[in-house]
Amino acid sequence: MISAGLTPRSVSPPSGDFRVLVEERRQRVLDLISSKGFVSLGDLSRELGASESTLRRDLDHWHNRGLVRRTHGGAVFVADAIPLPTLEERFSRQLEEKKLIARAVADLIHDGDTVLLDGGTTTLELARLLVGRSVQVVTNSIPIAQLYSGCRDTDLVLLGGYVYPKTGVALGPLTIRMLEDLHVRLMVMGVAGITDKGLFNGNLLLVETERAMMRRADEVLVVADHTKIGRQGLAWLCDLREVDTLVVDPAIQSDARKTITEAGVRLIVAGEPGGFGA
Repeated sequence: MISAGLTPRSVSPPSGDFRVLVEERRQRVLDLISSKGFVSLGDLSRELGASESTLRRDLDHWHNRGLVRRTHGGAVFVADAIPLPTLEERFSRQLEEKKLIARAVADLIHDGDTVLLDGGTTTLELARLLVGRSVQVVTNSIPIAQLYSGCRDTDLVLLGGYVYPKTGVALGPLTIRMLEDLHVRLMVMGVAGITDKGLFNGNLLLVETERAMMRRADEVLVVADHTKIGRQGLAWLCDLREVDTLVVDPAIQSDARKTITEAGVRLIVAGEPGGFGA
């Protein structure tokens, strides 16, 4: 946890300096292609200061994963290749668990708080519970923002950028730039999976945006029903130790509880004694 006025939280990348440099460059390559739709090899080389032979390998990397399509002299972004299910598809899954988790998190939020809500079905359940409360909500989710469009008691800050059509969530460089001047007490986000390797989500642009969100928060709280524990997603987000609090439902297994607490994460089991949300 950090205090206001101190250096923002740093989200650690995977270990290994060389691996980090390669992954950072490849992420920048993908960001540029996704934001522009098409980028030539020459433009990438001038923008990133890397050789064309190196960038060809980066383009092959993303082409093989189905996220870009190689063309003569460059690459085109394949937007539909990012495997996120729609909000409607995810909403009905573990709905009761998500409502239980949302109630537990709502108990942790105080009047006057500034809360950053990432897009997702569990954060949407939480957002419903905060309507009418005296809090300031920052979000990149259009479905969440719609809840507060006519609400006088809850202040709303909506982050803009490229809106991923399946989920109605703003992602990418424009969203990240909007975050630079913001600071919140608490960030609440969902994930696609949690293992001893860390947290994962299903979209490379999403995790880059979420890392920027984490840097702007004093406290990072993750909401995840038990089906996310032990599951790995497409894109690595961060180590477990970068999370302050994890709120789950009572079906979480004992070995997973041990892994999470040993990483220094505060574990709250919604509905259990002392776990809120009952």
